[in-house]
Amino acid sequence: MAKTSDLTQGKVTKLILAFFFPMLFTHMLQQFYSLADTAIVGKGISDDALGAVGNMGSLFFLIVGFSMGLSNGFCVLIAQAFGAKDYDRMRRTTASAVKLAGAIAVILTVFSMVFLRTALRLLQTSDLIIEDGLKYGYIVFGGLSTSITYNMCAGILRALGDSRTPFRAIVVSTVMNIALDSFFIFVLKTGVEGAAIATVSSQIVSAAICYAKLRKIEIIQLSKEDFVRDVPLSLELLKNGVPMALMNSITAVGCMVVQGFVNGLGVASTSAYSACSKFINIFMSPAVTSGFAMSSFTSQNYGAKQYERIREGTNVCLAISFIGYIIFGSAMFFFPRQIASLMLSGDEQISLAAQYLPITGVMLFAVDFLFVVRNGVQGMGYPFIPMCSGIVEMVMRILVIALFIGKLGFKATAYAEIMAWVGALLMNASAFIYLLSRRLREQRAEVRQ
Repeated sequence: MAKTSDLTQGKVTKLILAFFFPMLFTHMLQQFYSLADTAIVGKGISDDALGAVGNMGSLFFLIVGFSMGLSNGFCVLIAQAFGAKDYDRMRRTTASAVKLAGAIAVILTVFSMVFLRTALRLLQTSDLIIEDGLKYGYIVFGGLSTSITYNMCAGILRALGDSRTPFRAIVVSTVMNIALDSFFIFVLKTGVEGAAIATVSSQIVSAAICYAKLRKIEIIQLSKEDFVRDVPLSLELLKNGVPMALMNSITAVGCMVVQGFVNGLGVASTSAYSACSKFINIFMSPAVTSGFAMSSFTSQNYGAKQYERIREGTNVCLAISFIGYIIFGSAMFFFPRQIASLMLSGDEQISLAAQYLPITGVMLFAVDFLFVVRNGVQGMGYPFIPMCSGIVEMVMRILVIALFIGKLGFKATAYAEIMAWVGALLMNASAFIYLLSRRLREQRAEVRQ
């Protein structure tokens, strides 16, 4: 019978590292096949095709980020119940989360398909790339339920302390995605729609692997009684999930506004910005995965009222993020043209990307630390604060890009990014320190009594 991992017992550093490394490899592979997908499109078709696919990034994050936020919010409650050893509540929470996720998948799929063309027009997408964007978008958004299924299954597994199965699922899907990408684009000459089909197909496989593992975990096996309508529990799930979903979507709106300004600079800027966004996502991998580790570790220990362990875990996760910053921030600062040329072919596009990467590389620590403290706040069950920080991110991005793009041109996108990071970090760090300190004081007071 498959096992779970109790993060409330044992050495903190060892537990987090054992959870972190499979998650790191998972995220790196996800970004690698996203990078490979983009590189194959750019090298196999054209830089304009790369711009069309990359231009979908902010839209895709708007929709998929919303669903991921919901899933992560739902799974925080599952992890808290698991940490408290309340397995009956854990199963009922899981059943309610599955029902809600299914309904939301249908709604988001219909919404994204209906408004895709309008959204691309609002982004000032060039006529040169809009048709390729539609071809790619209709297929990817049409398969949105597969992405939601994977995120939900992988989130439940992480809530139970299993980060290895999502890693294995991504290994298989990455190999499949790259193979199908190459076959469709280089052999069948399908264009961007081939890349979209490869992406959806690989997501189906990764979702199936995670679901198969869940079926083997005894304590999470659901019965008909678990699916009985429970309105208070559903509302609690939505109360925790919706703010996290809105945080992602609000952040995506800010990115979409930036994308609109970038598109106004021309197709070369669109392609360069798309490539830079891909690289940033890769270089944030250690911090993103330490954030995932922080979320699961905090949720379980918060449910078990092990607040001192949360503080220890925070230090470990921040140390991991700092190491990632030193490595990748340095690469972005010292080797921007070499990095840009891995994905881009045109001299203009590479020169633009080489302006962006050193600026964001210096301040990469801000977003790295943000992932840790924001997931800590969410793990303690306070999603409203991260949602407000998403508003701060959006406002900072829009203000900076609107005020400075006329003077700085493409460089303004880098300054918009780092100002958004700093604003969100300050809000979440302050909230995390206050909330954890308050819990520790309350617990010490109870002990003295």
